[in-house]
Amino acid sequence: MSFSISFNKPPYAGSEEKYISEAVRSLKISGDGMFTGKCTEWFLNQTGAEGFYLTTSCTHALELAAMAAGIHEGDEVIMPSYTFVSTANAFVTRGATAVFTDIRPDTMNIDETQIEDAITPKTRAIAPVHYAGVSCDMDVIMDIAHRHHLFVIEDAAQGVRCTYRGKALGTFGTFGCFSFHETKNYSMGEGGGLVVNDSKYKDEVEIIREKGTNRRRFLRGQVDKYSWVSVGSSYLPSDINAAYLWAQLEIADQIDASRMRAWNQYRQELTPLAAEGRIELQTIPPECSHNGHMFYIKAADLEERTRLIAYLNERGIQALFHYVPLHSSEGGRLYGRFHGEDKWTTRESARLVRLPMYYQISEDEVSCVVQAVRDFYRK
Repeated sequence: MSFSISFNKPPYAGSEEKYISEAVRSLKISGDGMFTGKCTEWFLNQTGAEGFYLTTSCTHALELAAMAAGIHEGDEVIMPSYTFVSTANAFVTRGATAVFTDIRPDTMNIDETQIEDAITPKTRAIAPVHYAGVSCDMDVIMDIAHRHHLFVIEDAAQGVRCTYRGKALGTFGTFGCFSFHETKNYSMGEGGGLVVNDSKYKDEVEIIREKGTNRRRFLRGQVDKYSWVSVGSSYLPSDINAAYLWAQLEIADQIDASRMRAWNQYRQELTPLAAEGRIELQTIPPECSHNGHMFYIKAADLEERTRLIAYLNERGIQALFHYVPLHSSEGGRLYGRFHGEDKWTTRESARLVRLPMYYQISEDEVSCVVQAVRDFYRK
């Protein structure tokens, strides 16, 4: 089906081809070239982190973090069930068990009050997911982690340039993971990034990322030759991909402003419908800043959501639901377990509808979507 208003359009700044050509002419198009360096410096400046490393995906960033944290068979990692499969896969592939807990209905984030009860002697890490770029309660999560000596590995795939109490997401735990998939605010097609917040893990991350070799130390002149020193894999994206991403990082303020304009327009124009109790709008806690990554509403239930999405699609508007809770999937039953009561995860995920959101979506397009939602409920 073709749509007059698509759910997503990959961001495009206009200088991508120019920078890709520069990367090709530099004769260094493999990993860690000139544009990878530019992107790395940009993220270090944005986050104030000890280290930042571009990866081929956020999935690989999570896997790299799991390896650096020493997650292994028999360990347990606590996470929300309402998340993308990569959050769980990164630890399951290391032999760990995913321990799912319930979410908060207001933010769709992990319910921080359920975490401590899920901790066992096998627990090694907590993996909070900042849904829609809105932070989890990191004060509580970090307190629990410190008291129980657990790693915190943040899945901040949607949270680039978002903050909690003024501090960048991805910089609370030992590791933070970003996504630059084509659906994200800034894209390299497929891609991700790993934030390292403890300097003692930088050497290990570099070795794992470089196929288990000390090549980075060799390039810095710290050793006279490089060799295989540990377990690793190839997590470096091509510098061509980094060149595409750099074009968007240069205009990150412009991209964010465009998305926030659309987000605020949705919010303003749909508030009357929410005031009538017909839909529910996103909750943004006052201590959180977000990046306009997504705009979602909640219908009454699954049946109403199904009809609403079909109604919008019939009118050329591509609206989608989001994650199916992992604990209800075949893989979730094989490689994880749900701890506690599923009070909100299944119920709230079945109500959620994501509306079109992308860089340079026009005011008229947002109004068209809003009018269609209003028409559905007026009928």
